Amino acid sequence: MGVLTHGISASGAMDRSAHAIAGRLAGAAGEAGIELTRAGMDFTVERGGMRLGWAGGAFTVRVNGTVLDWPGGTVVKAGDVVSVTPGPSGNYGYVRFGPELDVPQVMGSQSTSTRARLGGLSGRALTTGDVLEFSYPEGTPEAVVPAGRADGPVRFIWGIHAELFAPRVRQAFVAARFRVTPMMDRMGVRLADEDKVFAGSSILSLVSDPILPGDIQILGDGTPIVLMRDHQPTGGYPRIATVISADFDRFAQLRSGDPVAFVPVSVDHAHQVLRSGHP
Repeated sequence: MGVLTHGISASGAMDRSAHAIAGRLAGAAGEAGIELTRAGMDFTVERGGMRLGWAGGAFTVRVNGTVLDWPGGTVVKAGDVVSVTPGPSGNYGYVRFGPELDVPQVMGSQSTSTRARLGGLSGRALTTGDVLEFSYPEGTPEAVVPAGRADGPVRFIWGIHAELFAPRVRQAFVAARFRVTPMMDRMGVRLADEDKVFAGSSILSLVSDPILPGDIQILGDGTPIVLMRDHQPTGGYPRIATVISADFDRFAQLRSGDPVAFVPVSVDHAHQVLRSGHP
């Protein structure tokens, strides 16, 4: 649970596997990098040079106007301009650096928690005019061929409150199709219950207890919400299921309007998939 007991979420990359791939492509000496959203990002190398790596979602990256492969990496030097713009899919992209990004360790992490206003640059997102510094030397880059991700239904294990839902509701949850709504951020993703699976649910609230990333919480009005990396420390609504870790990165990259289906797996199966490294 880390520092969640102090009310601070784990934070960190929404798509951890993409963050790791970008780091390997950059030969990142440290763990920190930049997570960018569909807003995109431009930046200029003011002095020195380094190797960059990028991955996650389906973005377009240009260096001095020339389109390069995504995911991929290159060496940049002073005066180069790097531009990243969103592509046809995915919500989160990552740019990592060969040298170590010079940001402080806070509670054992270089992550920025914008909700707790901790880490990074004063605990906030980057804005125009920010200057990043680095500590050399660089690491050693690796050639990475990203493994294909599983498609199809998002796998889950039944949650601690699953038994509070009638068997017909649990069966309908697995058979139904949901849709990602625009109400999504690093804290949670609300789903449209188009098949009205939870329309008749009467479980409004419970005693609050700790929650985890991937928990699927059913709000009082029947709205399913999948809790993400920056979720609140406790929840008082019933959790019917938890998305397994191996599928959580894939779920984070779903865009508003994308359909979602769920399929149950056992805890042992979830562990085996995670250990295999081939989700």
